Amino acid sequence: MKELLEKYNADFLNEDIEQKVAVIANNSHQYTNTENLKKIFSLIDLTSLSTEDNTDKIASMTGKVNEFSNHFSNMPNVAAICVYPSMVSSVKENLSIDNLGLASVGGGFPSSQTFLNIKIEECKQAIEAGATEIDIVLSVGKFFEDDLEYCYREINNIKSAIGNNHLKVILESGTLKSYRQIWEAAILSMEAGADFIKTSTGKQNPAATVYAVYVMTKAIKMFHEKTGKKIGIKPAGGIANKEDALAYFAIVKENLGDEWLNPVLFRIGASRLANNLLSEIYQKEIKYF
Repeated sequence: MKELLEKYNADFLNEDIEQKVAVIANNSHQYTNTENLKKIFSLIDLTSLSTEDNTDKIASMTGKVNEFSNHFSNMPNVAAICVYPSMVSSVKENLSIDNLGLASVGGGFPSSQTFLNIKIEECKQAIEAGATEIDIVLSVGKFFEDDLEYCYREINNIKSAIGNNHLKVILESGTLKSYRQIWEAAILSMEAGADFIKTSTGKQNPAATVYAVYVMTKAIKMFHEKTGKKIGIKPAGGIANKEDALAYFAIVKENLGDEWLNPVLFRIGASRLANNLLSEIYQKEIKYF
C-alpha cells in the first residue's frame, strides 16, 4: 500500500499550507453574490443525525424539501437528504420529488468500530431501503496502526456491496495528526473505490477545516490527473454561515476548477447552513428548515 501512495507526488505538503489557505479564504469574499449563494445552497446535503431522530421528524423535514419550490420559486433545491439508516425508509416513503439524493450514513457510523460483515450488511440494507448514497467512516484506528491494507479492503468491499450507488468516505480529518495523513487517507480512499471523500462526521472536534479540504482537493486533482476519474469532495461538520461556505467554495473552485462546482462533485454537509443562506439571500431571517 505504501507503494501505491508513492505513485503520487506529495511535494505540495512541504509548502506553507496555512498561508496558501489564508490567502484563498481571505479573498473568498469576491465570490459573494446571489448566484453563488444559490449555487452553494444547491450543494447542501440537508442532514439530520441526532439521537432523538424519529420517523415523524424526518418525514416533516422531507415534506419541507418537497414543498421548498412552492415557497422559494427562484431557488434551487438542496442536493440530498442525509439520515441514519433506520430513517431512510421514512425519507423514501415521503419524498415526492425526483433528482434528489437520499444519503444514509453507515458502516458503524460515527466511529467505524464494528465488524466488517456488519458494516457491509448495514450499508446494503440502507440501499435496499431506498438510499442512493452511503457515507462511511474510514477505520481510523486501523489507519493509526498503519494497517492500510485493511482500510483499503474495507472500503473496497463496501463499495462492491453497494454497486453503482455513491460511496462517500469520511476521513474524520480532525483526528488525523498531520496534513500528510489527511493526504494519505484521501489517496487510499479514492484508490479503494470512494466516489466522494468527506472531512468529518460532525461528531468530533475539530470537524471540517479549510486546511483539510485544501489537502483533499489537492489529492483529488492528483488522482484525476493520474486516473482520469473525477472524485467528489464533501466538507461537513460545523459549517453554518455564508463565510464558512464561501471559503470552501473558493478552495474547490481554485484547486479543482468550475467543473467541480456542482452537486455531482461537490457537497456540503450541513443542518444550519440552509436557513442561514436563505436569510442572506432574502435579507431577512428565515427559519424554513
